[in-house]
Amino acid sequence: QVQLVESGGGLVQAGGSLRLSCAASVRTTSRYVMAWFRQPPGKDREFVAGIDWSGYSTYYADSVKGRFTISRDNAKNSVYLQMNMLKPEDTAVYSCAAGRIAGASGPYEYDFWGQGTQVTVSS
Repeated sequence: QVQLVESGGGLVQAGGSLRLSCAASVRTTSRYVMAWFRQPPGKDREFVAGIDWSGYSTYYADSVKGRFTISRDNAKNSVYLQMNMLKPEDTAVYSCAAGRIAGASGPYEYDFWGQGTQVTVSS
């Protein structure tokens, strides 16, 4: 069982930045693909960004490319999401997830989830 705990959410003005962190309860090195998803108010959960076991391969939703960066530190069992140039439409609950399928972007492809952290971007 993998427990994931997110932190770093908050309220920010449009154009600002936030850095989300996800701490895993177990060693994630060479075991899990990690990803960030988000769920905007009244909408379905959507994929944001993913990173492979090594950290060298990353992939993003078109809506965040060039603005968000996913990274991981396996020594700290942590994954991060640096969010720049934030927009009001980025407002959502952001959750990290762990799975075993390389390149996965569907929520059903991930096995473990955190509780989420709220990100609110004001205009």
